[in-house]
Amino acid sequence: MRPVFVLGVFVPVAAALHFGDADSSLVFAASALAIVPVAALMGDATEQLSARAGPGVGGLVNVTFGNAPELIIAIFALADGLQEVVKASLVGSILGNCLLVLGAAMFAGGMGRVRQRFSPTAAQALAGMVLVAVVALALPSTLALARHLHLPSVSQVRHGYGGDLEAVSIAVSVVLACTYLAGLVFSLRTHRDLFSPAGEQAEVDAAWPARRSLAVLAGAGVVVALMSELLVGSIEHAAHQIGVSQFFLSAYVVAIVGNAAEHYVAVVAAIHDQMDLAVNIAVGSASQVALLLAPVVVLLSALVGPAPMALVLNPYELLALALGAGLAAAVTFDGSATRSRGLLLLAVYAALGIVFVLA
Repeated sequence: MRPVFVLGVFVPVAAALHFGDADSSLVFAASALAIVPVAALMGDATEQLSARAGPGVGGLVNVTFGNAPELIIAIFALADGLQEVVKASLVGSILGNCLLVLGAAMFAGGMGRVRQRFSPTAAQALAGMVLVAVVALALPSTLALARHLHLPSVSQVRHGYGGDLEAVSIAVSVVLACTYLAGLVFSLRTHRDLFSPAGEQAEVDAAWPARRSLAVLAGAGVVVALMSELLVGSIEHAAHQIGVSQFFLSAYVVAIVGNAAEHYVAVVAAIHDQMDLAVNIAVGSASQVALLLAPVVVLLSALVGPAPMALVLNPYELLALALGAGLAAAVTFDGSATRSRGLLLLAVYAALGIVFVLA
């Protein structure tokens, strides 16, 4: 049994705390911890389905279910009208992959090694996709600034940006989704060898029958949905009780829990000197969130919640995205990883966290 599954004990604990009217901070912490092992189980089921489907269809399976826990959390937040929580968690997920995961992988892999090597072509292709997504995500905010609109404060939830900004957000989302699909063809078909270096990414043995994989995926999805409802429902009061901003919890805690198991895999891969795999997980996950998950959430907001979500980000989010994408591209440009580079990324992530706590 994987060590992460030990955290499964927090599933009944979170439910008991909720129905026992415990402090919101305890409910939030327990439900966040409970999502981690269930998300890992969803990841295992997705890998099993991908292994049975083959590389082409398997890639589509990973796209469909790879970010399912984060999507479920976003849907519940949208339903509660917490659009700023959704945007902060999306930004936090991109930052977490570009700075925390990539930094931790480089730092851990560099322990006892002078330098590690990985494919600069694949890394730069992924980092370039993240940069393109960041530019596109910033466009609605730029339009809002140009019209002298007041950008939303971190703590204030606003819905009425105007139909044109919402329309621009939807149009940008469609462009991002199309860009991701084009990148998917690039990585799975025309240049598959660049993204699957020989000797690093072993094929997953499809030990589970397809029915079992689907059943586990469905069951884990239900549990993630239940825990997400508790997580989202307690975030506002939890932030007040803990004494930090709701923005910080959304960008740093909510953003991490859905992919914590995958992040762990990236660090372990780096320790085993598999930096191609570690970089592909870190930067690839960031590109998937920016180019696929964010557009899907924007499109879903027209169906879920009180109003469509405009991709108008606050200055903290815009600056953090620019730093995260820029640094990820900078440290992967030459295909080498060192402990000092990892420490640099971790330091920036920590510094941003200090600002987000007070935002």
